[in-house]
Amino acid sequence: MRVVICGAGQVGFGIAARLAAENNNVTVIDRSPQLVTAIRDTLDVRGFVGHGAHPDVLAQAGADEADMIIAVTLFDEVNMIACQVAHSLFAVPTKIARVRAQSYLKKHWSNLFSRDHMPIDVIISPELEVGEMVLRRLAQPGAVETISFAEDKVAVLGILCGDDCPVIDTPLVQLTELFPDLNATVVGIVRNGKLFVPHSRDQMFAGDLVYVVTETGRVKRTLTIFGKEEQFGARIVIGGGGNIGFYVAQNLEKRNARAKIKIIEANHERAIEIAEALDRTVVLNGSALDAAVLKEADIDQADTMIALTNDDKVNLLTAALAKQLGCRRSVSLINEPALSPLSRTIGIDAYINPRAVTISRILQHVRRGRIRNVHTIQEGAAEVIEADALETSPLVGKALRDLHLPDGMRIGAIIHKKDVITPTGDSRILPGDRFIIFATADQVPKVEQMARVSLEYF
Repeated sequence: MRVVICGAGQVGFGIAARLAAENNNVTVIDRSPQLVTAIRDTLDVRGFVGHGAHPDVLAQAGADEADMIIAVTLFDEVNMIACQVAHSLFAVPTKIARVRAQSYLKKHWSNLFSRDHMPIDVIISPELEVGEMVLRRLAQPGAVETISFAEDKVAVLGILCGDDCPVIDTPLVQLTELFPDLNATVVGIVRNGKLFVPHSRDQMFAGDLVYVVTETGRVKRTLTIFGKEEQFGARIVIGGGGNIGFYVAQNLEKRNARAKIKIIEANHERAIEIAEALDRTVVLNGSALDAAVLKEADIDQADTMIALTNDDKVNLLTAALAKQLGCRRSVSLINEPALSPLSRTIGIDAYINPRAVTISRILQHVRRGRIRNVHTIQEGAAEVIEADALETSPLVGKALRDLHLPDGMRIGAIIHKKDVITPTGDSRILPGDRFIIFATADQVPKVEQMARVSLEYF
């Protein structure tokens, strides 16, 4: 696949790295010579210095032969115009743009991005995606990560196993015998920083981060079996009143009447703006890194502190300080992957990576075959993929035990019509079913092949 990426920042670099590693033909455009040099020196991609929306720069980058353009610069208007130029002048088949400004995304303006106006196939709003992930994290405080699939019928949970976890030191094959109502599948384990897909004889140990697939209606029971019985915490303090913080507060007000929300926002004008737009949220003007301000927000009585500013270091320190001052749980927004390992060492319960969320949404449209949804795990070490089972797929018709799936791949759930099935060795995937599969990065191409119609290649 030939892909042109406009923007060599964190997201653009991350997408280029993933696609180049999978032997795609990738070209990156950015106005910064330093970023272009860095990406050329690091990855097997071509790089051009220039404006991503200018026709001559796109032509130089090979847009006339591109299968896809991904516009993820810092500027919405550049991203949109780049897609328009790619469509009008170069007939690029698939156009993806990151759009941050919420005014473009209001429902009554949805016709703006139609083929007759500004033909963008996929609009990605990191603020909305990350905001929803934060809300899911708040709803399931026992999980360090919660991902939704199959129109919210299936959940993938990241669960940290403590010393008191009832299911540790037990072979996976015995879990159903010990917990007959555990309708869940353990698909991945992170141990000592390394991720692997377990076999039925493997065990979970204290300190493991375990990825579990279950029906959404069984999430609370699954967490209870793993020793995580925490309930939704109604008292929430949000550090940062930007787009994400505002979105989270606004939706908490709508979705949970019990929620008592406070936002700490450093910018005075922004604090006034969001205070006027919110109904039940208390907005404090000040720094979330100021212990006095946190105490004014009653942080010692708060159930959860969520640090959502634009500065990773501020977020990490705010979340750590909140825990030190008595907050029960803390969550930090972290853009820079190198800072993620620090979160656990300084006592932060969970972190959310906006870059990973954006990359996951883009990969959903890059993946070949009948792929419906994709989410990257552990900085791209693995992916959870939701795909259609086509009649020609090698997965269809056989009992799962007879498929002999390679190491690094495990089916977590089957969606048959409206039912979610926890797979066993006797389970079969039928034509028209959907399946949720966990795959390490090196196995993703095989999953794509399984989701293709083989007749396409005759």
